[in-house]
Amino acid sequence: MKAVTETLGVSRSNLHKRLSGSATPHIERLVAKRPTYGCRRITAVLNRELRTAGLAPVNRKRVDRIMKNNNLLLQRSGFDRPERRHDGKAVMMRSNLRWCSDGVEFTCWNGNVIRAAFLINAHGREIISWRAVANAGIRGSDVRDMLLEAVEKRLGTYRAPEVIEVLSDNGSAYTAKGTRIFARQLGSKPCFTPAASPQSDGMSEAFVKTLKRDCVRVNPLPNAETVLSLIGKRIEDYTENHPHSGLIWRSPREFIRAKTETA
Repeated sequence: MKAVTETLGVSRSNLHKRLSGSATPHIERLVAKRPTYGCRRITAVLNRELRTAGLAPVNRKRVDRIMKNNNLLLQRSGFDRPERRHDGKAVMMRSNLRWCSDGVEFTCWNGNVIRAAFLINAHGREIISWRAVANAGIRGSDVRDMLLEAVEKRLGTYRAPEVIEVLSDNGSAYTAKGTRIFARQLGSKPCFTPAASPQSDGMSEAFVKTLKRDCVRVNPLPNAETVLSLIGKRIEDYTENHPHSGLIWRSPREFIRAKTETA
């Protein structure tokens, strides 16, 4: 940096400001598009665009400085995160060993209540299948349809060649006798979290938090029709674009493609 500044006849601070400013519009654009993303995820998305354009990636600390100077960083919550005990192993070493499932509920501006359920792969974190309904509950038939779609989509068959654990809470749609029998017929093994222990299914809980943060809190929710179409778009965006720290700041599909290319 010193040699460059002496050659150009400018101060280091002046050159640093120019270099930082060149990236500012790109970062502002990404923050405007994804206002719930912090520095790490903005860096991951920015570097994805740069690599696609054949350019060198930028350092996260540089992005952090630019965001800080332009008041683009997320505000801290203001309270300490409570300690929680985590038993067992959430992340699987390969795909289709465990699928996790949970539900989410929120209210539209006109009073319509939306409830959704999903299946997420415990290895690559991609959403395999999902169901959403308005002004009704998720039923056992919805869970069974979701399980069948997941097996057909991921395995191309009607029965898994080896047992897949399906981890969920103790909701009636999951624990119903018909659902448990159907799950075993598909080659899966229903597993349930202990009562009052949502952290036992932390991967599903994390996705619920992400969906509420990136979809519910920053988008208009006028009615059920609008929200039902929005959920599908957000889930697709999550699977295709959302960077995960556990996936080396890649999206689920990026992670899958990278694993496929190296296999």
